[in-house]
Order: sequence, then structure tokens, then C-alpha cells
Amino acid sequence: MWEKKPVLLIVLATGVILIGTIITMVLPFAWVNTEADRIEGVKPYSALQQEGRDIYIREGCNNCHTQTVRPLVSDVLRYGDYSKSGEFVYDRPFLWGSKRTGPDLARLGGKYPDAWHYQHMESPRAMVPKSNMPDYGWLSANQLDPQVIQHKMETLGFPFTAEEINALKGKTEMDAMVAYMQKLGSDIPWRQNAKTEIVGDLTNPYAGVGHATMEPWEELYQQNCAACHGEHMEGVIGPELIGGDYDDEVLFEIIYTGIADGGMPSFSNLGTDKVWKLVNFVKYYHLGEGH
Repeated sequence: MWEKKPVLLIVLATGVILIGTIITMVLPFAWVNTEADRIEGVKPYSALQQEGRDIYIREGCNNCHTQTVRPLVSDVLRYGDYSKSGEFVYDRPFLWGSKRTGPDLARLGGKYPDAWHYQHMESPRAMVPKSNMPDYGWLSANQLDPQVIQHKMETLGFPFTAEEINALKGKTEMDAMVAYMQKLGSDIPWRQNAKTEIVGDLTNPYAGVGHATMEPWEELYQQNCAACHGEHMEGVIGPELIGGDYDDEVLFEIIYTGIADGGMPSFSNLGTDKVWKLVNFVKYYHLGEGH
């Protein structure tokens, strides 16, 4: 019986543990981040982006936000193409995370303009009313130290130039955080590959409806559009909407697919019916009584 041979039992148990460790931990490290895994276009972080990443880690942002899109239908539909190992070759350490108190950020870069991020970091609830994220406006008061950042870049072996380090003068931790946010997922063409195609007839199903019918749709506008375009469509981060001369079909396509280069996300997740309601509310509600 094995229990009567403790030395042999210890040797065999140690062997099993070592084999398991090699298979589950050592070999994966050897398999990932090879030349075959690298993705063309994925570049090292700039000095400003790297400092933003360090601040992101310092503030514990990775405790609430993951940075990996799983190969699940629900994840891909919401966040875009699933994550590949080659996206993280310059992440030291990686910040995949496992808890989503807030949304995943792996595809955040370019989704919103810089102004959106500055305002969101200043007061998250100004942009996302139900957010429980704390305010980080105080980051704007903290100046960066170019020499410390240069030392970090040298330690990591990331390329940088003297001009890049000099450009850090006068920059704040808020600037660095926003630069890092805009870097996430921006080196791969996932947005073009995942662009939503509109199939079918683009006939406005609510053409000619009255002001009273559209009034309940204001909540839909406030929840999805007001943060960028203003509570009364007066324009804030995004342009003023009153007086726009877009055709119904064109406006539907803009809302449904978004504007990748303009920092407007797609709202296809709302479904065609709600997007048509937004089209009609934006175009015609202000023409009704009392508005």
C-alpha cells in the first residue's frame, strides 16, 4: 500500500505536481508572445500612454474593468472582435482582469473623443448617470515628471525620443490617463472588421407621428445622446442637433453604425425600433408644441 511507503508517495506526488505545473504554467508562457502571435500594427506604448497605464494600475481601475473580450457571442456583439494574445505583447503586466463592475475597456480607444474622457474622468455621472465610478478630477492637478517616466521607459525597453519626453512637460496625470484610454484596442482594425451592416428597407416606420407620441422617447434620448449632444440638443461634446438636414435614412445609419473617425459609438445594440425612435425624436420633436 502507498501509505506504507511515505518517501515513495512524496516522490510520486511531487512528480505529478511538477508535471501539472509544466503543462498548465510553463508551456503556455513558452507558447504565447512568440513572433507567430504578434499582430502587425500593435506598437509599444508612448511615454504618455505608459504613464497613463501606470496611473490606471495605481488607482486600481483593473479591479472594476477587464481588458479582454471573450470569444462569446454576447461579448463580441457588445465590445467587438475577441481579444488575441498578440494584442498584449507590450503589456507588463497584462490587465485582463476577471470582474466587470464597469464595462470592458479592451476596445475603448477611439470610441469617444478626448473631451468625453476628460469629462467622464472629472465626473462619471455627468456622462453615465447610473455609474458608481468615483470622480478622478483631481488627476488634473498632478503634474507629470518627465525624468521618472523616461526611467520607466528605459526599464521596460520601450522606444522613446528626447522630443517625446520633452513633450511631457506641462502634462498632467489626467492627460496621461486619457492618452492610455485612447490607446486601448486602437492598434488593430477590429472596428472596420466588425462594422454593422444594415440589411433591409430603411423606411421610417414613425413618419408623420405627432409630438405627443414622441414625448415618451425623450428618456431614450437622455439616456443615450444627451451626454454628448446636450439635454436640449444644443451640442456639448458632439454637435448641435437642432436644424440638421440629414435625411431620415442617413441619420438612422449614423446612429445605428456610429462614426468611427468621429468618436461616436454604434447604437445598434438598441435595436432598429429604438434607433428609429431616436431618429424621429432628434429630427422632429423640437418642431412640436412647447419645445
